[in-house]
Amino acid sequence: MRTHDAIFALNQQVKVIRGDVAYDADGNEVAYDKVAVQAYVDAHAYIAKRAAEYPPITDYIDGVVKGDQAQIDKYIADCLAVKAKYPKGVA
Repeated sequence: MRTHDAIFALNQQVKVIRGDVAYDADGNEVAYDKVAVQAYVDAHAYIAKRAAEYPPITDYIDGVVKGDQAQIDKYIADCLAVKAKYPKGVA
């Protein structure tokens, strides 16, 4: 999760960010809570970590096409292990 994504998510009035300064649609600077932004980034860090470690979806599809239940079960187990390693909302 990028800081800019967090700023946009937490501040609906923000339309543009240049550097670390946020602006509304009229070009007015918008103040935002940097601590809240960092907390949001930290709380969503699991998403990128999971994405980097999930097995390729083609492993699952290959198992389905071949009718290989063991391969399908392994894919599911591998995904659940990644989810357990990086639970939601834990930095």
